[in-house]
Amino acid sequence: MTSKQARLKEDVPTSGKPPYPYRTLWAVLLLVGNFLIAAFYFGILK
Repeated sequence: MTSKQARLKEDVPTSGKPPYPYRTLWAVLLLVGNFLIAAFYFGILK
């Protein structure tokens, strides 16, 4: 096992941070937008 692989295995458990916070933020934002559009489409929001 190379040191890079060993380092990648330990980063998230030791830091406690998600590995891609920027990507996660955009994914959640797009999901919320998707639910908002679906609510308009199905008449839940007017």
